[in-house]
Amino acid sequence: MVTADLFNSLYVFILAAFIGFEVIRRVSPLLHTPLMSLTNALDAIAVVGAIILAGEHKSTLATVLGTIAIVAATSNAVGGFIITDRMLKMFKSSRTQKP
Repeated sequence: MVTADLFNSLYVFILAAFIGFEVIRRVSPLLHTPLMSLTNALDAIAVVGAIILAGEHKSTLATVLGTIAIVAATSNAVGGFIITDRMLKMFKSSRTQKP
């Protein structure tokens, strides 16, 4: 049976996803690098939360979902750092510098 808490949680998740998508879509390209760095920090928080969830071993489902969350958040953070590095390299001068 589905409880009211599940409906409330699902409502908040869908609303946050929609608002997040709209906010990110309207960001100027010049601000993508700082925004990517911020999302990397948020992903690190998600990794810590997923490790706590997976480590509690309350149920098999919670452990499996926590492990999936660890993998997803870690790959998102690593990918974000790679993209940030590529963007920052675009702003570096291609001329050789004199010592």
